[in-house]
Amino acid sequence: MEWYPLTDSWCIAKYTTNDTQLMNNILYACDVLDNCKMIQQGGSCFIPDILLNHASVVMNEYYAKKGRNPWNCYFSDSGLISNTEPSYGSCKYA
Repeated sequence: MEWYPLTDSWCIAKYTTNDTQLMNNILYACDVLDNCKMIQQGGSCFIPDILLNHASVVMNEYYAKKGRNPWNCYFSDSGLISNTEPSYGSCKYA
């Protein structure tokens, strides 16, 4: 059986994820991506300055860059694949 990546899908953090796991997700994704300016002060996705939002942004960047495979949104069972685009204002999800 061949697997095809999920187009028109986004990876977001589950709202029940604790702050420690969200921070771990941010650190991991940012380390792999090597650029998380979008969630830093002045970045396009800094506002709202909420850990859940920041984690969702970088988790999705990771998910998109790795090919949108379900396993790229796992994040120790704290990721959720959404078929509704989560972009808002100047914050555009890949």
